[in-house]
Amino acid sequence: CLAVLKLHYLRWVLFDVKGDTYFMYQGIFDTDFDKYTEDAVALFSATGITTVFVNLEGFPEDWKTNAPAFIKFVREHQCPSFLEYGEYPYVSAEEIKKALKLKAAFSDMLDQMQ
Repeated sequence: CLAVLKLHYLRWVLFDVKGDTYFMYQGIFDTDFDKYTEDAVALFSATGITTVFVNLEGFPEDWKTNAPAFIKFVREHQCPSFLEYGEYPYVSAEEIKKALKLKAAFSDMLDQMQ
């Protein structure tokens, strides 16, 4: 069901700073941010899934019907990273899954030859 989002990695973190609790969400996906968010909103709306973001101060109550408001909220609260690293840059999650299937099939074939 989440395949449409083209995900590599998601992470949700709660952490304290001087007694206040903060939330951090990290996502790595194969589409641009607006497309990813629009697809997520459409998917969540269609399936009835909600998001942890509804617990955040100022998160738009109409997020399921107003993807631009969701996008605006995230953009207003994002912190840019100063460094990023990817073991396989420019390789999509779909390409990685295909490569893993091919590797498994090749390993099975070699095992059968022994």
